[in-house]
Amino acid sequence: MSDVAVVGSFNVDHVWRCDALPHAGETRTGRYSTGPGGKGFNQAVASARAGASTSFVCALGDDLGGQLARALAEADGIALVDQRSEHPTGTAGIYVDAHGRNSIVIGAGANGDLRASFVESQWAVIAQARVVLAQCESPGDAVLVALRIGLDVGATTVLNPAPANADVDVELLVMADILTPNETEFAALLGKHCGVEIDPDSLAATDSATLHAHCRNLLPQGSVVITLGAEGAFVSHAAGQLRGDDLALYRVPAYPATPIDTTGAGDAFSGALAASLSQLEQPFAEHVRFAARYAARSTETAGAAASMPRLAPLGA
Repeated sequence: MSDVAVVGSFNVDHVWRCDALPHAGETRTGRYSTGPGGKGFNQAVASARAGASTSFVCALGDDLGGQLARALAEADGIALVDQRSEHPTGTAGIYVDAHGRNSIVIGAGANGDLRASFVESQWAVIAQARVVLAQCESPGDAVLVALRIGLDVGATTVLNPAPANADVDVELLVMADILTPNETEFAALLGKHCGVEIDPDSLAATDSATLHAHCRNLLPQGSVVITLGAEGAFVSHAAGQLRGDDLALYRVPAYPATPIDTTGAGDAFSGALAASLSQLEQPFAEHVRFAARYAARSTETAGAAASMPRLAPLGA
């Protein structure tokens, strides 16, 4: 039995570190490395390393990338179940500058083949979890099935609506008990579903009452946690659904860090939040603070899945 079931993507990351991110038409010199990534796998690793037993449902190619995913999942104690694809395992090209900022290009590969019917066939794997966590690097109908299973069995469903250019429809939003967008993803959702155009860079400075109104307009039910990078996180709860908190809206400050690579920081947050929710009975604010600390620590190590900190079991 797993505490957290993650349904999502696995990528082999190809990373170039350079002094500054390249502009269009520019060639820069950098240092190359490769390692595991993909939002789904990053979040599964974060959940497992944060102390929760974790399962991971995904699609992989019949190639070295797929072999890598299975071996790494086994090493972290993650119960991986994969749909075998005729396409190559997903890949990502990542550029990281001297300040830890990144630009990423994804090649979906096998991730784009994850079928709703396969996710449905893993009902027993997903239904046993206390928390079901999904993102949007996999087909929407497959993600929808995963969240629906979670709701049907009374699990807490967490949707990380990433990346920002993903097609996140209303059907997915209504399946989420908790939504965890970053500034760019939140702004994209507001524009698509609420007709509100907002500059992502202005969100951290927006007054809390306005942010709360935007959150409730986007997700009338459930809770929204907007991750704001160095400005921490903003939490908005629906009326009567405070999850043990005293306040319906509040901010959680970022934790001090010396970042060298922010790749996967949002995934670290969502994975750690899911792990904490699955393990501890406490006010929601404490779960968010734990996730914020975990995400801050992840930025101090290079890589995506490889950067997720290893912690003692939660509650130990």
